Amino acid sequence: MSKSLEEVNQSVSTQNKKTVFRKILAFFGPAYLISVGYMDPGNWATDIAGGSQFGYALLWVLLMSNMMALLLQSLSARLGIVTQRDLAQASRETYSKFINYILYFLAEIAIAACDLAEVLGMAIGINLLFDIPLIDAVMITVLDTFLLLFLINKGIRKMEAFIIVLVVIIGISFIFEMIFAQPEMGKVVYGLIPSMPNSAALYIAIGIIGATVMPHNLYLHSSLVQTRKFDRSVVGIKQALKYNFIDSTIALNLAFFVNAAILILAAATFYKNGMYEVAEIQDAHQFLAPLLGTQWAPILFAVALIAAGQSSTITGTLAGQIVMEGYLNLRIQPWVRRIITRLIAIVPAVIVISIFGESVTGKMLILSQVILSLQLGFAIIPLIHFVSDKSKMRGFHISKTTQIASWIVASIIVSLNVKLVYNEIVGWLETSQNPTFLWFTVVPLSFGFLILLLYIVFKPFVTKAKMEIQNHSPHNLKLQFSKTGSYTKKNIAISVDFSNADEIAINSAFELGGIEAKYTLIHVVETVGAMVYGENIEDQETLIDANLLKEYKEILSQKGFKVKTKLGYGKPNNVIPEIINTGNFDVLVMGTHGHTGIKDLLFGTTVDKLRHKISIPLFIVKN
Repeated sequence: MSKSLEEVNQSVSTQNKKTVFRKILAFFGPAYLISVGYMDPGNWATDIAGGSQFGYALLWVLLMSNMMALLLQSLSARLGIVTQRDLAQASRETYSKFINYILYFLAEIAIAACDLAEVLGMAIGINLLFDIPLIDAVMITVLDTFLLLFLINKGIRKMEAFIIVLVVIIGISFIFEMIFAQPEMGKVVYGLIPSMPNSAALYIAIGIIGATVMPHNLYLHSSLVQTRKFDRSVVGIKQALKYNFIDSTIALNLAFFVNAAILILAAATFYKNGMYEVAEIQDAHQFLAPLLGTQWAPILFAVALIAAGQSSTITGTLAGQIVMEGYLNLRIQPWVRRIITRLIAIVPAVIVISIFGESVTGKMLILSQVILSLQLGFAIIPLIHFVSDKSKMRGFHISKTTQIASWIVASIIVSLNVKLVYNEIVGWLETSQNPTFLWFTVVPLSFGFLILLLYIVFKPFVTKAKMEIQNHSPHNLKLQFSKTGSYTKKNIAISVDFSNADEIAINSAFELGGIEAKYTLIHVVETVGAMVYGENIEDQETLIDANLLKEYKEILSQKGFKVKTKLGYGKPNNVIPEIINTGNFDVLVMGTHGHTGIKDLLFGTTVDKLRHKISIPLFIVKN
């Protein structure tokens, strides 16, 4: 099994720290790389629009979004710490190849859309600060790809330090902006109380929530926490979970401060002066100096925008690497991966700006948020399923209370994002000059995404129920062995699949070998993860099958039989011959009605393939 972000995996030691403070400090860092995704340029537009239109009234939405984000990011960190898998790797082990290809494709589109927002934000900042044409500023953003390559070669701690410096720059810039703007603190506090001025405010609130939780951050966090090397004992894992939660709490509250500061700045300047229509970043920058009476306000605003774009684009590109390697198990040179990611974002930005001018940047930012919204459910829902799984999480699964809270948060976020996407599609249909094209492309695609989303939601529940039905309890075996008679077979292999077919197969084997023979129970795990990772796989089905095989052995051993077990991984018609031909068996006994793999094996031409691959007799028992 390849490691997530292998070049920096477990590169930061948290052990042998002399003080508790130094140990906590060793864990700090990953969440700061995550936090920049919550203050990227895509958030700025919704924050500015919310503050200019409704003053301080929507501050509570930011606070609620931050609490949702903290819950989901803590789940992502938990997955990475406990399972040593990132979200993409966990999905790859759980879903079929076809579903994984779709999930990978959606994740790549989301990362490209996010990168587009970050490129535009940084380019707008460069344009505003240095008066460089926007297209030239977009081209300049290519250079930060090489900066990322330089930083990661210096180690993850250097990258974390660089990101933290950028976050500090953003924070300091907005502290001064608050001093210049002099917001009314009473109204700021009142804005933390839930209220909804009108339906237009609801739309902005949806936009704020939709722009807050980024799908790529969930992939990223589950990987970055694996950069820490710590004691893998129960106590060590609990400690890592605690310290990473503290890290996430501090970092995401800093992100909340930045987002709140942007909204408060817009409320204290534009809303206060009756300028309710300011939604574009460029407009906000232009009006700050005359309204606040200082040239430093727009300069600091642009500097913070560049820092936000630069920091978030670094983490977005890292997320792209994690998604590609996790879903496809495909590693390419990091600098090639980063150049590809950046070009996917830059090319459409350059084309659109060249054709339609700089005025469309706001619309492109909104479009990027809609695309992100489409993918969000496909990251959140699998994450909740994974961290709720007792076997996958090895006892560190989330509690029922946390599960309920997580599903409520997921329902709110996904439903609001579905509404946002629906509103956008309706708007496109109403204003488009060629709505027929949209009806035959965008609408069917949207329904396809909805069906896939429902599949992702219910598939684990159905699989769990199916496994409970199919897995035949070892305690229900009816053993019909007679101790009289002559037996010729001394070393017998029995293929089991935990169905009712096992009973007749085992009894038939006893008739061949008696109490003196040696028996080997063989079971093959056929999940996608088992085929990819082999014996390194630790998914739910593998753990359940291993436990059932162990129970079979214990029950048969108590009856006086000499029993061994062998767990194989992959396709039965390939794995079983390998086990048989490397052992010293006299006969292989198999039942007919069973788990999908064995069932497939015994029908059609597959049984012939097996028969020709093994060097001993195959004894097939019909149920």
